[in-house]
Amino acid sequence: MKLMEPETEAQVADAIRDAAGPLVLRGGGTRGLGAVAGDVLSLAALRGVELYEPGALTLVVRAGTPLAEVGALLAGEGQRLAFEPPDLRGLLGRSGDSTIGGVVAANASGPRRVQAGACRDFVLGLRFVDGHGRVLRNGGRVMKNVTGYDLGKLMAGSQGTLGVLTEVALKVLPVPETEATLVLPGRTLADAVAAMAAALGSPFEVSGAAWEGGAALLRVEGFAGSVGYRAEQLQALLAAHGESVVLDPEASAARWAGLRDVAGFAGRAGDVWRIACRPSDAPALVARSGDRATVQLDWGGGLIWALVPEGTDLRARLGVYDGHATLLRGTGGPVFQPEAAPVAALAAGLRARFDPRGIFNRGLMG
Repeated sequence: MKLMEPETEAQVADAIRDAAGPLVLRGGGTRGLGAVAGDVLSLAALRGVELYEPGALTLVVRAGTPLAEVGALLAGEGQRLAFEPPDLRGLLGRSGDSTIGGVVAANASGPRRVQAGACRDFVLGLRFVDGHGRVLRNGGRVMKNVTGYDLGKLMAGSQGTLGVLTEVALKVLPVPETEATLVLPGRTLADAVAAMAAALGSPFEVSGAAWEGGAALLRVEGFAGSVGYRAEQLQALLAAHGESVVLDPEASAARWAGLRDVAGFAGRAGDVWRIACRPSDAPALVARSGDRATVQLDWGGGLIWALVPEGTDLRARLGVYDGHATLLRGTGGPVFQPEAAPVAALAAGLRARFDPRGIFNRGLMG
């Protein structure tokens, strides 16, 4: 196995054109799922900020730039990545520095997705190298961009199977003045899902809706006066679901950081699954997961994190439903859900177009 560490986009293109076999694409090595074979093409040296315009809420950065550096830069201007990318190093037992390219390749999105959207919704444009070794550019560096196909949404979540990201342009947003979290303790899962649905359907701009340890959690963010008002209104709206308490900003931030990173499952034995589903289906799916499963919900019930005994084939237990399950850690089956025939045909066509030799993360997603 050979390790290649290009420092420029041109060197990335040269490495791909010269590749005699499969390539394993690596950013910080903190998010990659599944075992794939080949020479390692590391993007860690391709780092740095190309453009940052706080007034335009626009950031253009090379793919290997550490996420922590991006966060610090934005924080200096009172801004942030609104899609709240999770840090799964503890959960996956990894070290290293997560990179912005890895975040986009994984479409890594945290609890705020229910309000702000996913990572792919903040990609204004990108540059990448395809399997021919060609440098392609899509989108732009401004908010309004309507030209051509939106390859940003295609590349986000492709797990490095369609091309090698070298630069991304992102929309950023201001950090709110404060936040608060309503905690509804002692909730059954069905009642918690109903409460979260009511809150998310209200006009009170809930930016997080989760269930953990028998408690439903609802977050609001913004100016202090608005946060206080909305928290009171949510308490009144959900009075039928029982008493609630409100966490202060510091406690609220800490609670959501733990939920975002699935910290409660870190260091615990067992397989970890990530299940995307309809929120209304969550209680039934949790019941099918078995008595030995430990779960937490995010996105109002649309995302289930499940910790189950090692080797559990959770997909077989869940059966047919509208969604998919990803094995993040463990031995209970393939990492990614097998695709339906029409979707598999479409995905194969895209891979043939962008990676005709099949060299990028071969076998990872079909």
